[in-house]
Amino acid sequence: MSHDDDFDLFQQMMGDVKPISNDTAEHKKVHQVTDAHLAKREAAIWLTEDDPEYLSIDHAEMLKPDDFIEFKRDGVQDGVYRKLRLGKYPIQARLDLHRKTLKEARDEVVKFLKQCIQMDIRTVVIVHGRGERSNPPALMKSYVSSWLQQIREVQCVHSAQRFHGGSGAVYVLLRKSPEKKLETRERHQKRLG
Repeated sequence: MSHDDDFDLFQQMMGDVKPISNDTAEHKKVHQVTDAHLAKREAAIWLTEDDPEYLSIDHAEMLKPDDFIEFKRDGVQDGVYRKLRLGKYPIQARLDLHRKTLKEARDEVVKFLKQCIQMDIRTVVIVHGRGERSNPPALMKSYVSSWLQQIREVQCVHSAQRFHGGSGAVYVLLRKSPEKKLETRERHQKRLG
Protein backbone atom coordinates (compact mmCIF):
# COMPACT_ATOMS: atom_id res chain seq x y z
CA MET A 1 0.00 0.00 0.00
CA SER A 2 1.27 3.40 -0.90
CA HIS A 3 1.01 6.55 1.15
CA ASP A 4 -1.83 7.80 -1.06
CA ASP A 5 -3.74 4.54 -0.57
CA ASP A 6 -3.34 4.87 3.21
CA PHE A 7 -4.66 8.40 3.13
CA ASP A 8 -7.64 7.42 0.94
CA LEU A 9 -8.47 4.55 3.31
CA PHE A 10 -8.23 6.90 6.29
CA GLN A 11 -10.54 9.44 4.58
CA GLN A 12 -13.01 6.67 3.80
CA MET A 13 -13.06 5.46 7.43
CA MET A 14 -13.44 8.97 8.83
CA GLY A 15 -16.07 10.09 6.31
CA ASP A 16 -19.00 9.79 8.77
CA VAL A 17 -17.21 11.48 11.68
CA LYS A 18 -18.55 14.94 12.59
CA PRO A 19 -16.58 17.56 14.54
CA ILE A 20 -17.54 18.21 18.16
CA SER A 21 -19.68 21.32 18.44
CA ASN A 22 -18.50 22.23 21.97
CA ASP A 23 -14.76 22.16 22.57
CA THR A 24 -14.77 23.00 26.30
CA ALA A 25 -14.26 20.30 28.88
CA GLU A 26 -16.80 19.71 31.64
CA HIS A 27 -15.30 20.23 35.07
CA LYS A 28 -16.43 17.85 37.74
CA LYS A 29 -17.93 19.37 40.85
CA VAL A 30 -15.45 19.43 43.73
CA HIS A 31 -16.94 17.66 46.74
CA GLN A 32 -16.52 19.28 50.12
CA VAL A 33 -15.63 16.87 52.92
CA THR A 34 -17.98 17.70 55.77
CA ASP A 35 -17.90 16.64 59.41
CA ALA A 36 -20.70 14.20 58.60
CA HIS A 37 -18.53 12.54 55.93
CA LEU A 38 -15.64 12.27 58.37
CA ALA A 39 -17.94 10.79 61.03
CA LYS A 40 -19.17 8.18 58.55
CA ARG A 41 -15.58 7.26 57.69
CA GLU A 42 -14.70 6.91 61.38
CA ALA A 43 -17.76 4.71 61.94
CA ALA A 44 -16.81 2.52 58.98
CA ILE A 45 -13.30 2.07 60.36
CA TRP A 46 -14.65 1.13 63.79
CA LEU A 47 -16.98 -1.39 62.18
CA THR A 48 -13.96 -3.30 60.93
CA GLU A 49 -11.92 -2.67 64.08
CA ASP A 50 -14.95 -3.44 66.24
CA ASP A 51 -14.58 -7.05 65.21
CA PRO A 52 -11.72 -8.24 67.44
CA GLU A 53 -10.93 -10.93 64.86
CA TYR A 54 -8.88 -8.37 62.92
CA LEU A 55 -6.29 -8.58 65.72
CA SER A 56 -4.30 -11.80 65.36
CA ILE A 57 -3.96 -14.37 68.11
CA ASP A 58 -1.83 -16.52 65.82
CA HIS A 59 1.35 -14.46 65.59
CA ALA A 60 3.14 -11.69 67.47
CA GLU A 61 6.76 -10.67 67.85
CA MET A 62 7.76 -12.38 71.10
CA LEU A 63 9.15 -10.24 73.91
CA LYS A 64 10.97 -11.23 77.10
CA PRO A 65 9.34 -10.70 80.53
CA ASP A 66 11.64 -7.75 81.35
CA ASP A 67 11.48 -6.09 77.91
CA PHE A 68 10.04 -2.59 77.71
CA ILE A 69 7.22 -1.87 75.31
CA GLU A 70 7.72 1.36 73.37
CA PHE A 71 5.56 2.62 70.50
CA LYS A 72 4.82 6.12 69.20
CA ARG A 73 2.93 7.12 66.07
CA ASP A 74 4.28 9.81 63.77
CA GLY A 75 3.01 13.21 64.83
CA VAL A 76 3.03 12.55 68.59
CA GLN A 77 5.12 15.25 70.22
CA ASP A 78 8.22 14.10 72.09
CA GLY A 79 7.10 16.00 75.20
CA VAL A 80 3.74 14.20 75.21
CA TYR A 81 5.45 10.82 74.81
CA ARG A 82 7.98 11.61 77.56
CA LYS A 83 5.19 12.64 79.93
CA LEU A 84 3.35 9.37 79.21
CA ARG A 85 6.54 7.31 79.64
CA LEU A 86 7.23 8.92 83.02
CA GLY A 87 3.67 8.27 84.26
CA LYS A 88 2.89 11.99 84.58
CA TYR A 89 -0.60 11.81 83.04
CA PRO A 90 -3.44 10.91 85.42
CA ILE A 91 -4.63 7.35 84.79
CA GLN A 92 -8.30 7.56 83.80
CA ALA A 93 -9.04 3.83 83.39
CA ARG A 94 -7.40 0.46 83.99
CA LEU A 95 -7.79 -3.01 82.48
CA ASP A 96 -6.34 -6.14 84.09
CA LEU A 97 -5.78 -9.12 81.79
CA HIS A 98 -4.48 -11.59 84.40
CA ARG A 99 -5.98 -15.07 84.08
CA LYS A 100 -7.43 -14.36 80.61
CA THR A 101 -6.93 -16.43 77.48
CA LEU A 102 -5.52 -14.64 74.42
CA LYS A 103 -8.97 -14.57 72.81
CA GLU A 104 -10.61 -13.19 75.97
CA ALA A 105 -7.82 -10.63 76.36
CA ARG A 106 -8.12 -9.51 72.74
CA ASP A 107 -11.89 -9.07 73.07
CA GLU A 108 -11.46 -7.20 76.38
CA VAL A 109 -8.82 -4.85 74.96
CA VAL A 110 -11.00 -3.90 71.96
CA LYS A 111 -14.11 -3.43 74.12
CA PHE A 112 -12.21 -1.46 76.79
CA LEU A 113 -10.52 0.91 74.34
CA LYS A 114 -13.76 1.49 72.43
CA GLN A 115 -15.54 2.41 75.69
CA CYS A 116 -12.69 4.72 76.68
CA ILE A 117 -12.83 6.52 73.34
CA GLN A 118 -16.60 6.94 73.58
CA MET A 119 -16.17 8.43 77.08
CA ASP A 120 -13.31 10.75 75.99
CA ILE A 121 -10.86 8.89 78.22
CA ARG A 122 -7.34 9.32 76.86
CA THR A 123 -4.83 7.84 79.33
CA VAL A 124 -5.22 4.23 80.43
CA VAL A 125 -3.16 1.41 81.90
CA ILE A 126 -3.45 -2.14 80.65
CA VAL A 127 -2.00 -4.73 83.03
CA HIS A 128 -0.83 -7.76 81.05
CA GLY A 129 1.63 -9.25 83.54
CA ARG A 130 5.27 -10.05 82.90
CA GLY A 131 4.53 -13.62 81.90
CA GLU A 132 7.53 -15.21 83.59
CA ARG A 133 5.63 -18.47 84.11
CA SER A 134 3.72 -18.54 80.82
CA ASN A 135 4.80 -20.83 78.02
CA PRO A 136 6.30 -19.21 76.01
CA PRO A 137 7.38 -16.48 78.43
CA ALA A 138 5.71 -13.04 78.08
CA LEU A 139 3.01 -14.43 75.79
CA MET A 140 0.24 -12.01 76.83
CA LYS A 141 2.66 -9.09 76.95
CA SER A 142 3.82 -9.80 73.39
CA TYR A 143 0.30 -9.97 72.00
CA VAL A 144 -0.90 -6.86 73.85
CA SER A 145 2.05 -4.95 72.42
CA SER A 146 1.22 -6.16 68.91
CA TRP A 147 -2.50 -5.41 69.20
CA LEU A 148 -2.01 -1.89 70.52
CA GLN A 149 0.19 -1.00 67.56
CA GLN A 150 -2.55 -2.15 65.16
CA ILE A 151 -5.34 -0.08 66.72
CA ARG A 152 -5.53 3.27 64.95
CA GLU A 153 -6.86 5.20 67.96
CA VAL A 154 -3.74 4.30 69.99
CA GLN A 155 -1.29 7.20 69.72
CA CYS A 156 1.54 5.85 71.87
CA VAL A 157 2.33 3.10 74.34
CA HIS A 158 5.07 2.63 76.91
CA SER A 159 5.77 0.17 79.70
CA ALA A 160 4.52 1.58 82.98
CA GLN A 161 6.55 2.99 85.84
CA ARG A 162 7.12 0.67 88.78
CA PHE A 163 4.31 2.29 90.83
CA HIS A 164 1.81 1.47 88.04
CA GLY A 165 2.96 -2.12 87.38
CA GLY A 166 6.38 -1.75 85.77
CA SER A 167 7.14 -4.06 82.85
CA GLY A 168 3.92 -5.98 83.60
CA ALA A 169 1.73 -3.07 82.45
CA VAL A 170 1.59 -0.44 79.72
CA TYR A 171 0.47 3.15 79.56
CA VAL A 172 -1.72 3.83 76.53
CA LEU A 173 -2.48 7.29 75.18
CA LEU A 174 -5.57 7.37 72.97
CA ARG A 175 -6.35 9.82 70.18
CA LYS A 176 -8.23 12.98 71.12
CA SER A 177 -11.85 13.19 70.06
CA PRO A 178 -12.71 15.98 67.59
CA GLU A 179 -14.47 17.83 70.44
CA LYS A 180 -11.36 17.71 72.65
CA LYS A 181 -9.18 18.87 69.74
CA LEU A 182 -11.48 21.87 69.28
CA GLU A 183 -11.35 22.66 73.02
CA THR A 184 -7.55 22.57 72.98
CA ARG A 185 -7.39 24.74 69.86
CA GLU A 186 -9.75 27.31 71.43
CA ARG A 187 -7.77 27.32 74.69
CA HIS A 188 -4.52 27.96 72.82
CA GLN A 189 -6.10 30.71 70.72
CA LYS A 190 -7.35 32.48 73.86
CA ARG A 191 -3.87 32.34 75.32
CA LEU A 192 -2.31 33.74 72.15
CA GLY A 193 -5.01 36.31 71.36
